[in-house]
Amino acid sequence: MKPLITSIISPALAAIAFSALIFDAACQRAEAHEVPTNVVVQTIVKPNDDHVNLLVRVPLEAMRDINFPQTRAGYLVISEADSFLRDAAAIWIGQELALYQNDEQLIDWAIEAVHLSLPSDRSFESYDTAMLIVHSIPLADDEDLHVDQAMFDMLIRYPITSADTEFSIEPNFARLGLQTTTIVRYLHPDGTDRIYRFAGDPGVLRLDPRWHHAFSHFVVAGVDHILDGVDHLLFVICLLIPFRRIRPLIVIVTSFTVAHSITLGASALGMVPNFLWFPALIETLIAMSIVYMAFENIVGAQWQKRWIIAFAFGLVHGFGFSFALAEIMQFAGGHLVTSLLAFNIGVELGQLAVIVLAVPLISFLFRKIVSERVGTILLSALVAHSGWHWMSDRASQLSEYSFNWSMIGYAFSVSMIRWLMLLVVIATVLWIMTRIYRSFLGVTGTDTL
Repeated sequence: MKPLITSIISPALAAIAFSALIFDAACQRAEAHEVPTNVVVQTIVKPNDDHVNLLVRVPLEAMRDINFPQTRAGYLVISEADSFLRDAAAIWIGQELALYQNDEQLIDWAIEAVHLSLPSDRSFESYDTAMLIVHSIPLADDEDLHVDQAMFDMLIRYPITSADTEFSIEPNFARLGLQTTTIVRYLHPDGTDRIYRFAGDPGVLRLDPRWHHAFSHFVVAGVDHILDGVDHLLFVICLLIPFRRIRPLIVIVTSFTVAHSITLGASALGMVPNFLWFPALIETLIAMSIVYMAFENIVGAQWQKRWIIAFAFGLVHGFGFSFALAEIMQFAGGHLVTSLLAFNIGVELGQLAVIVLAVPLISFLFRKIVSERVGTILLSALVAHSGWHWMSDRASQLSEYSFNWSMIGYAFSVSMIRWLMLLVVIATVLWIMTRIYRSFLGVTGTDTL
């Protein structure tokens, strides 16, 4: 009996032991090539007469599935790493990144130099020092550079026909880490220095956009922002719920549009207060505007006064739009005014699309399913519920900021002068709109608009 039991158990134990070894090796391999959490990639693009130099710095740990020569303690054997570094540069950077000249991809490229740097190295702060570091002699093996701490520098060269053309780049670096931030620095032949910073993959990035490139990019960005901004959409819908006839729609929507265009433009010109609490305040006021508008719909609203409220809250929403615009203004190149106008047009197009869809749906709902008064109350109550939660959460965040009286100084006084100028502009526009609306609606001077 014992030999039979032994003959059954022994192979089973061997199989279990073998499986454990395989599993342990797999775990060690998975751990060795784990995807880094945060990766920052620095690139410098500089066209010359017959070639483009592309300098790239990336953490070496992002070059996964490359078994760099290292000691058992994980320190790199730098003297034996050159061929592995070139393979990593070609596989992870060269083959994935795309560089375009006049919208045609440059398919001929070569890895000119590779270099390992210490994490404390600051050579990529300028083009000249970055070129020096990639061409410098390799570090010594006794530098004790750990594979998880090394910075990997490379120079990729692209042949071109002329430097005086349009260049674009498609940096597909998002796969290098769970969260990847890319910094692209473009040195134009005329001496212009442009810096772009973004998370993930931005698609094709035009390094020196023409006005029509900037215009189309910012129109799309404006549409995307208004469609993605649920709070802005709810506010617009709240404006329209009680008033869906042509004349009230024109007056109310135009008031909101003009108002947020004023503050959006003022923000783009640097008239936004440079206080940490200001964005939190605006976001709280945007939520408050939704709650107020919904409550007004419930208790009963007069459209002759709705346009003034739409104008007032439009000023607030314009500052909200400006925060999104500030994040992408780096892609405007030298076309600030064009990009501002295009973004505003995109916002209006998105807003118009919402109105075109919402007005017929609300009218159908009130005509076929529920009476207009009951429907107005129900829809507004649902919107107020969401707005109230947003307002509470944002007010809590706002309360975490403290106002420091020491901030009131010369800079604050200059800011106040700008704000007074903005108030004059707002008052002038409001006066002009009042006159226009009186004529448009046929209201006499003794009537209230």
